[in-house]
Amino acid sequence: MTSATRMGVLALLWGSGFLWIKISLNEGLTPGWITFVRCLLGAAVLLALAHGAGQRLPRDRGTWGRLVVAAFFCNALPFLLFSVGEQTVDSGVAGVLNATTPLWSLLIGLGLGTERPFRALRLGGLVLGFAGVLLIFAPWSAGSGLLSGGALALLGASASYAVAFAYMARRLTGRGTAPLALSAAQLLTATALSAPVPAAGGPAAVTWTGVCAVVVLGVLATGVTFHLNYRMIAEEGPTSAATVGYLLPVVSVALGALVLDEPLTARVVTGMAVVLLGVGLTRVTGRPGPGTETGGVRPAARSAGPADG
Repeated sequence: MTSATRMGVLALLWGSGFLWIKISLNEGLTPGWITFVRCLLGAAVLLALAHGAGQRLPRDRGTWGRLVVAAFFCNALPFLLFSVGEQTVDSGVAGVLNATTPLWSLLIGLGLGTERPFRALRLGGLVLGFAGVLLIFAPWSAGSGLLSGGALALLGASASYAVAFAYMARRLTGRGTAPLALSAAQLLTATALSAPVPAAGGPAAVTWTGVCAVVVLGVLATGVTFHLNYRMIAEEGPTSAATVGYLLPVVSVALGALVLDEPLTARVVTGMAVVLLGVGLTRVTGRPGPGTETGGVRPAARSAGPADG
C-alpha cells in the first residue's frame, strides 16, 4: 500500500466517524449509548492489538489515576458531546468544528504559559480559524445556530480534546508504557466512565441499521483508525500523519452531502477552507524550541480518535 493510499484509507475511516454518529442517532440510539458502545468496541480492538503486539497494560496506580483524567477529556466527554451536538447539527459541520482543536490547543498553551509569544502569522491563523466558524454559522443571519446547544456542544468537544492533549503530553505519554497498551487502557477507562451515561438517556429503541452504524463507529472509526495512525507515525513520521487531520473535515462534509443529503452550501465550504487555513497558519513555527511537541506525543493522544468525532 502506497503512502497516499494509506493516507486516503485512514482519512476515509477516521472522517466517517461523524457520519456513523449521525446514522446511529437517526436510527434510535441515544448519545449515551453511542458513547458507551463506541468506547467499549474501540477498547476491545485496541486490547486485541496490544495483546497481539505483546504489549501489557500499565500496572501502577499512578498511571491509572492519570488515565482517568485523560479518558474523561479525550474520550468520554468529547464522544458524548459530539453525539449530543449532532442531534441538531449536520455531520459535515461537526467534522469541520472538530478541526478547531489545534486552535483551542494554542489558546490553552498561552494560558498555561507553555506557548511562546505569538508570531503575527500564528495570531492571524487563530483569528482566521475562528472567523471560519463564524462564517459557517452566520450569526448575523436570522435563525443562526452559533449559540445553539448543538454548536456549543461540538465546540466544547473540540476544546476538550485540546485539554486532553495538553494534559497527556505533560503527565501521561513518554513514561515507559507502550502506546498501544496505553491507548487500550485509556479507552477501557473511558468505557467505565461512560457506563452510567446510557441509563440517564432512557431506553434506546434502535434499529439494526443503528446497531451496524455504532459497530462501525467503534471498531473501524475508533479502534482500527488509531492502529493505522500509529503505524503511519512509526513508518512515515508525524508530518504525514498530521496531514490526515486536514482531510477529515473534507471527508465528513462530502459523506454528509452524499449519504445523508446534507446541504453543501458555498458558505459552509468556504468556512471549512477558512478554518483549515487558519489551523495551518497556527502550526507555522520557527526553529523548534525546548518542549516543542513532537510526533512522539501524538500516538497516545490520538488513541481514541479525537479528531474523529
